[in-house]
Amino acid sequence: MKIDFKKSDGLVPAIVQDADTQQVLMLGYMNAEAVKKTRESGFVTFYSRSRQTIWQKGETSGNTLSLIDMKIDCDQDSILIQARPAGPTCHLGTTSCFGDEGPEGLGFLADLTKTIEQRRAADPQSSYTASLLQGPLTRTAQKVGEEGVETVIAALAQSDEAFLSESADLLYHLMVLLGAKGHTLQDVVATLKARSH
Repeated sequence: MKIDFKKSDGLVPAIVQDADTQQVLMLGYMNAEAVKKTRESGFVTFYSRSRQTIWQKGETSGNTLSLIDMKIDCDQDSILIQARPAGPTCHLGTTSCFGDEGPEGLGFLADLTKTIEQRRAADPQSSYTASLLQGPLTRTAQKVGEEGVETVIAALAQSDEAFLSESADLLYHLMVLLGAKGHTLQDVVATLKARSH
C-alpha cells in the first residue's frame, strides 16, 4: 500500500468506518508516522493539525479504534480505515462524529447482533433475549421454527404488514439462535459469499 503524502503537504484524510456496521465514524488526518503507528499498534492513530503532533484515538478517553483493515483510494491520497470502536467515537459522546442516529440499512443488523450478545449476561427474568440465550438451545430452535411457519402463513394469507412483522420476528429469533451457537449473521454472509464464487 503506497500512499502519496506529497499531494497535501504530508497529510492525507483518513475516513474511519465501523468494520461491523459500516457506519462512518469520523474523519481524521494521517501522516506517514501515524500510518506506521496505526499498523504497529493495531489502534488507529492520527496527526493533529491543531497540536502538530501524533495522537492515538482514545488514548485519554479509552474510546479506542481497533484497526481491522486499511485501504487507499484510486489516487493514493486518502485512506479508508475499518475499525472496531470501544465506546463512542465522537468527543461529544456520540457513536459517530456525523450524528448519533445509529447505522442505517443492513448495518442496523450488525448493531442488533452486538445488543443480542450484550443481553447474554442480563437477567433472564427481565430480558426475553437473555432467557433464550441462557435457556435450552431446543427452545430457541423451536422459536425459529414457529416464527418460520408464522411467516409462511402471513405471506400466503395475511397483509403485508403482518408478513413483515412475522419476518422481523423470524430474523430476530434466527439471530438469537446464531448467537446461542456462537455465530453471527456475518458468518451466514460469509457462507453465502463463498457459494457465489
